[in-house]
Amino acid sequence: MYSKDCRTILQYYVLPLLISGFEPHDVPRAATCTEGISVVAPTSEVSEIVRISLAAQPELLERTSTAGRVATAVRNTIIDGTFPPGTRLSEPEICKVHGASRNTVRESFRVLEKDRLVDHKLNRGVFVRMPTLEDIADLYQCRRVIECAAVRTLRRSERDITPIVEALQSAVAMRDAQNWAGVGTADVHFHRAVVALARSRRVTELMEGAWAELRLVFLAMGDPQSFHQPYLERNRQIAEALIVNNDDRAERLLLSYLDDAEHEISTMYRRHVTTT
Repeated sequence: MYSKDCRTILQYYVLPLLISGFEPHDVPRAATCTEGISVVAPTSEVSEIVRISLAAQPELLERTSTAGRVATAVRNTIIDGTFPPGTRLSEPEICKVHGASRNTVRESFRVLEKDRLVDHKLNRGVFVRMPTLEDIADLYQCRRVIECAAVRTLRRSERDITPIVEALQSAVAMRDAQNWAGVGTADVHFHRAVVALARSRRVTELMEGAWAELRLVFLAMGDPQSFHQPYLERNRQIAEALIVNNDDRAERLLLSYLDDAEHEISTMYRRHVTTT
């Protein structure tokens, strides 16, 4: 029989972690459960509890893992424009394509809803989310805070700049091919590379959700060419400032870029989205 503290860990701490996809070694021997109770138990007892919990829930853990893979696949199809904003996602079709159960697909939808990429509408189904003007304002405020700080990183090297230059080259190639959706994707890659200057895995991961939402905004716009075309030159100027380590100029250019982009995209978005 396990101690009372171990049973408390099992009920309130270990099981939620397992469902969230944590590994056994992530579970500390001292923990605070969801009711705020501080508990301490021998490491051997905690390890045994985790082992038994895993053995008792293989189907739950497998379904959780599969739901994550399905969510990633659906997220990618949303971001690349296969499912534009407002599209109803077919649960049976996604089950068929990914060989997943309805419960698994529903779990993946919950993941995407948490990421603000889909909306569940009662008695209607799950739809790719249509961002709001408030979302746009919040996204650009987030970008101002993080991107402007990233360009001031002092540890920058040539290797850090390379992805920025490559994204700019990709955008130019897409422009020449008149692929304006591709230009939008390359623009996101450019600014993702700017964020990567911070050399922080947590900052990079934090911004992934913002990039996905930003793609939804781009996809909802009626005329991507008129929006993206003038910003190619502005990205080039930002890249040049970073290459010569002129951080002050890079930050000024970036802040001006983001302010103007927010204003322009909000105006276009209001005109196109609110009238369709």
